[in-house]
Amino acid sequence: MVVRALVVAACAATALLVTTAAAQASAQPKEHDPVFGASSGSVGVLVTKLSHADATSRLRSSNITWSSSGGCSDRYNSTCTSFEQVNLMTIQGAQTLKSASGCALNITGGTETGHASGTYSHWNGYKLDYSLGTCVSNYIQNNFTYIGGSQWRSGSGNIYYKEGNHWDVTYYNCGGC
Repeated sequence: MVVRALVVAACAATALLVTTAAAQASAQPKEHDPVFGASSGSVGVLVTKLSHADATSRLRSSNITWSSSGGCSDRYNSTCTSFEQVNLMTIQGAQTLKSASGCALNITGGTETGHASGTYSHWNGYKLDYSLGTCVSNYIQNNFTYIGGSQWRSGSGNIYYKEGNHWDVTYYNCGGC
């Protein structure tokens, strides 16, 4: 009877572990997200969301510019560049990149619709797109670790992905702010 109880308990524990592992696997980061250690574990962490006005004020104070093909900031229009509901740490990450690199930064993509979905997405406030420029490209490629597939990882774990005509940056933290 005791042996049977132990076997049943062991089976239940195994089932729980398998279920937990499956749930964690389905919560793994999506495309362009790192798949390494604790620095990718922002799931479940409370983040501070900013309004478009607050974000632009912070960017302006660091001499970071932004532009859009539509000349607008409507989050629901894919031709706009919006910062509505961007994460504070994302804006701080842009400010850190600006101060560390000394390069001109122009943001061409924020939280507006039209980008790929996922946990660490533009819509969820984790990503910004930057115009390509010699200064910023040289800074990223010479100071961060190349991890393959046109991607570089900063020392703080943020991912810089060169997507043809822009940098797509995923901020898991503020980059040492």
